[in-house]
Amino acid sequence: MRDQNQNENEDLLTIAGKSYRSRLLVGSGKYKDLQQTREATDAAAAEIITVAIRRVNIGQNPDTPSLLDVLPPSQYTILPNTAGCYTAKDAVYTLQMARELLNGHKLVKLEVLGDEKTLFPNMPETLVAAKELVKGGFDVMVYCSDDPIQARMLEDIGCVAVMPLASLIGSGMGILNPWNLSLIIEQAKVPVLVDAGVGTASDAAIAMELGCDGVLMNTAIAGAQDPVRMARAMKLGVQAGREAFLAGRIARKFAASPSSPMAGRMV
Repeated sequence: MRDQNQNENEDLLTIAGKSYRSRLLVGSGKYKDLQQTREATDAAAAEIITVAIRRVNIGQNPDTPSLLDVLPPSQYTILPNTAGCYTAKDAVYTLQMARELLNGHKLVKLEVLGDEKTLFPNMPETLVAAKELVKGGFDVMVYCSDDPIQARMLEDIGCVAVMPLASLIGSGMGILNPWNLSLIIEQAKVPVLVDAGVGTASDAAIAMELGCDGVLMNTAIAGAQDPVRMARAMKLGVQAGREAFLAGRIARKFAASPSSPMAGRMV
């Protein structure tokens, strides 16, 4: 029998040709300071850290502390994102700037928002930006609606991962439409990661049990009463959900099935 460490080493998340042991991706905003950001990131055992270029300093402001001082690219994969962008033009410009700041870094997270109230993705603008970024040589992971048709269109464009929302960004409401997620997972040939709406570890576990390749979160950890402890809980939730998915759950039935069969009993 193979040991647990061997199984974990073989079950890797691969995005744009690079493999990762962790299937939990975390954000870098909303923490009380950079030290807590590092502690929570380590507790989550995350390897990919998403960074809002418009809100977090990664070198564009030399007069303030840089996130890269506590989360260096030599140890983590920095995933610049376009949080706060409402047009394709702004999103593309933001990621072009990020590529310059990160010495030609190609892996990015695209999100083009529709309005400030819901932060729901603007899919027409997202598709426009995705086409331009892929054409420009970026490896694009993309925040999108939980619409299987839109997800397939993004994959056809050449995005390296699709990231449907579970519910509204920062809402903590969990997975509201597991059926749509299942349809996206069933058809996808690239990784599918839940992005937005996770509130607690059970939400992360459910996403992984559905067959998602990973989960990305920020507010659920940074907004917790104890962010570092919640980061550990999220790590365990993702791991448990993945193990359950790989193990294969029993079928749901409308009848009881005794744990101890009646056939062959002694008395």
